[in-house]
Amino acid sequence: MKINGKEYEIIDTLEYITLADSFIKENKIGSGHGEAKLYVGNQSEKLYDFFGDFNISCFFCKKDFKLFLDDAKQEYETPQQNYIKSIDMKERYLEYINKINDFEEEMLEFDLYRVDVAPPRVYVNAESKYWTFMRIIALPNISYLSVLKLKDQNKNVKYYFRIFIDYKPDIIGYQMPEEKEQEGIIEQDTSISERKKDTIIRARIGQGEYRNKLLEECPFCPFTMVNDERLLIASHIKPWAKSDTNEKIDPKNGFMLTPTYDKLFDRGFITFDNEKRLIVSPWLSPMNQKRLNIYTGMLLSKLQLDDKRIEYLKYHRENVFKQ
Repeated sequence: MKINGKEYEIIDTLEYITLADSFIKENKIGSGHGEAKLYVGNQSEKLYDFFGDFNISCFFCKKDFKLFLDDAKQEYETPQQNYIKSIDMKERYLEYINKINDFEEEMLEFDLYRVDVAPPRVYVNAESKYWTFMRIIALPNISYLSVLKLKDQNKNVKYYFRIFIDYKPDIIGYQMPEEKEQEGIIEQDTSISERKKDTIIRARIGQGEYRNKLLEECPFCPFTMVNDERLLIASHIKPWAKSDTNEKIDPKNGFMLTPTYDKLFDRGFITFDNEKRLIVSPWLSPMNQKRLNIYTGMLLSKLQLDDKRIEYLKYHRENVFKQ
């Protein structure tokens, strides 16, 4: 992995650290001012193998803060959750963008240490404006941290922290704001027939005519070869919310995948090159890659590719895949 012009070897990945409402500083749902210490898991050999003595050199990347805020823009502008200070979230969003622009370096370095809390729960903290900024921009329920343990060419170990947004956790009734906005636009468009509106909207969840046409072209999952329609999900390559009206219902803009691989693809943990080879995100831990029996370069000879899907995959690699 190359970061800021420097090569690093990926040693391990710690995935999906929840950013609880109690940790978040500004965009809170519940009461309280937020605690700076972050829960990273229960005491275990695996956690100690990853963090060592917990007094470690870490960094965020400036570009990742920008990407997070870009992904979260719709939530800031049209909040779907009951934030205590929702009325001025749009203004705060602009303040956060300006704050990022004030950061002079691309690699935003800080030191992390373990907080003295009785086991088995393990908490960490940092005396850093970048750590505080991460707590300020985070959104409860839909944002999380992942960490890469890296080694540079001089064998120095560093920890790369990155904040992500995930609009599809197990929150009943939660819908990505951009999807909700798109549905409203479609519903109000008098140039589209009611039947086509229904077709477009149902395609968002991989149902209706979109699913039927996609099944004709992709009747099985290229990973598992499962062809039972009840076990297959109609995945969009270019996300429904980012697609134009025709792309939303274009069967070329999709694959049929079994649920695990649908989730990996939808959330950008895997993608494909133009030669039917798998590309796995470094943000999916080596252990979970091994458990899933997937690896970068893996040939999926049954992947249904043509020129149109290759075009859609370019968008997926550049805009959805977690690099």
